[in-house]
Amino acid sequence: QVRFVESGGGLVQAGGSLRLSCAASVSTFSREVIAWYRQAPGRQREWVAHVGSTGSTAYVASVRGRFTISRDNAKTTAYLQMNSLEPDDTAVYYCNFLAVPAIWGQGTQVTVSS
Repeated sequence: QVRFVESGGGLVQAGGSLRLSCAASVSTFSREVIAWYRQAPGRQREWVAHVGSTGSTAYVASVRGRFTISRDNAKTTAYLQMNSLEPDDTAVYYCNFLAVPAIWGQGTQVTVSS
């Protein structure tokens, strides 16, 4: 069964950094496009970034230049390095497949104070 476990969130001041991890129990991990999503209070879940099987990346405009997505296929883990955090980045962050999401994990809370 596919399972994603997110970690690394926390409370940080504006301008600070966090590194999120996404441990996946996916036998086909190296061939999958893995994405990070986030859901802020009262808002719909939104796509943040994804990393392809070859390492290609894409980002939503609001985080481009501040966030970096990466993956370690040997560890079946994806990462999201978040720098220059802003209060609007406050949300629960999730990882999942890009094309057809599997069951969602519990996510990891990121709170950025001003």
